Amino acid sequence: MSIILNRSSCREDLDRKNHLAAADNQIVCQTTPLPQASSIPATDYDVVIVGGGPAGLSALSGLSRNMHDVIGNDGTAPAAFREKARNQISKYPTANMKNGTVISIVSVNNGSSFITTDDSGQNYTSRKIVLATGLVDVLPDTPGLKDAWSRGIYWCPWCDGYEHRDQPFGILGSIVDVMGSVLEMETLNKDIIAFVNGTYTDANVAILDQKRPGWKTHTIDSIIRQQDGAVVYDNATDTEYDIFQINLDDGSTFERGAFITNFPAVQHSYLGLPLGVKISDEKMVVDIASMRAARGVFAVGDANNDNSTNVPHAMWTGKKAAVYIHVELEREFAATLLSKRAEDDILDIMGRDVEDLWDDVTRN
Repeated sequence: MSIILNRSSCREDLDRKNHLAAADNQIVCQTTPLPQASSIPATDYDVVIVGGGPAGLSALSGLSRNMHDVIGNDGTAPAAFREKARNQISKYPTANMKNGTVISIVSVNNGSSFITTDDSGQNYTSRKIVLATGLVDVLPDTPGLKDAWSRGIYWCPWCDGYEHRDQPFGILGSIVDVMGSVLEMETLNKDIIAFVNGTYTDANVAILDQKRPGWKTHTIDSIIRQQDGAVVYDNATDTEYDIFQINLDDGSTFERGAFITNFPAVQHSYLGLPLGVKISDEKMVVDIASMRAARGVFAVGDANNDNSTNVPHAMWTGKKAAVYIHVELEREFAATLLSKRAEDDILDIMGRDVEDLWDDVTRN
């Protein structure tokens, strides 16, 4: 898991008078009063982002003041995609990236700041947290399945189905959901077999009879790769030629070019629970408008509950969280200016005799 750290440096570079003027302009535009705050917690970073996939990298890109943060390429391998994004973001001095595993995040003063600890024992303090930790698919122990995962056996028909169009196709998963998967694939593939692998129970049959009336079934002993589509492919047509042999428990065999699955997924990490993040149906519950999951905590990518699960969506949620964090950080800074200004106004009204006397005593 990647730990991505964002440090805002522009505030230190601004002239104090100019920054005050900028804050004045922001205050005039507010439709609701800003809260007053005496100070901002001193932290190592403005934001710690846990997770280095498209959502986390998009959040970091947005928080690094990058105005050209549309990242991604059609057909690019995920590892190459992340490497390219990291290389583009690394030129910004406000962004830091580190590979490691976060083992805990502790809220300080009810979410005013946070302490993130990695597996080496190092601590990172920040004012905000972005959780981009993703989901993990719960795969059965069918021999050959995990070895071929993401290499001919996929989760998403729209992400990976095109390269295996018009090929003998298989669907792996529960009998309850399999008919929906068949309908999703029928525009790309006509030769489709669903392998429901032991989920043919009376209860599930009753559910399927109700959901999809009018539909046949065995348990998979093993899946054997006979040809690798990463080796045998046609660049001109964007076609990959995987071949799998499926061995059933009655001795019969089938040959398929690729599979999609509808196995369940769970949270890759539950770091947000102690911070007040709620989880429903294995998704972090967020305010869809801001991606906020708890005070000071934002959740982006397919781990949140806005129920979109592709790369452009992940990037969009990361960018959206970045925008809201920008606004929140600046509002908090403006609140400290309001607090200081209110103090000065009170002293002007009451007089500064006591303060001036105290200054003379302390100087002498």
